[in-house]
Amino acid sequence: MYKLTQAMTVGLLTLAFSTFAVAGHHGMKKDIVDTAVAAGDFNTLVTAVKAAGLVETLKGEGPFTVFAPTDAAFAKVPTDTLNALLADKAALANVLTYHVVAGKVMAADVVKLTSAVTVQGQAVSIEAEGGNVYVGGAQVVTTDIKASNGVIHVIDAVILPN
Repeated sequence: MYKLTQAMTVGLLTLAFSTFAVAGHHGMKKDIVDTAVAAGDFNTLVTAVKAAGLVETLKGEGPFTVFAPTDAAFAKVPTDTLNALLADKAALANVLTYHVVAGKVMAADVVKLTSAVTVQGQAVSIEAEGGNVYVGGAQVVTTDIKASNGVIHVIDAVILPN
């Protein structure tokens, strides 16, 4: 339990700095898409969201919880597979919406779950093990990055629906 608490502390510190760094004028937070763009570690995700036609959805009212793979996570996907996904809007949207859960689910709530139904329609598994949290087998590396229309949890791999 200590590792989880330590990880959550690191996540909260990251959140504090991220929120400070991405807060807009007059203290308004950016939406999920703008927050991802401002972070700088989600260029491939943002490109994929644009290619899938999901920008307006993720800029919508929400709230949404996004399990967001970093550029390093996308780099683990074979280039041919990634290019094929980027070329197939429906398949790409299917994968990306598997990373999104309706509602605002903060880390303190995620760790209590064993699964969550994604916007794509299938449930994704959630496991807390050895002080770490895994969503669909991907490790959650940063939690609770707040946006005006939800929250982002950073994961270290792209998760795929069954």
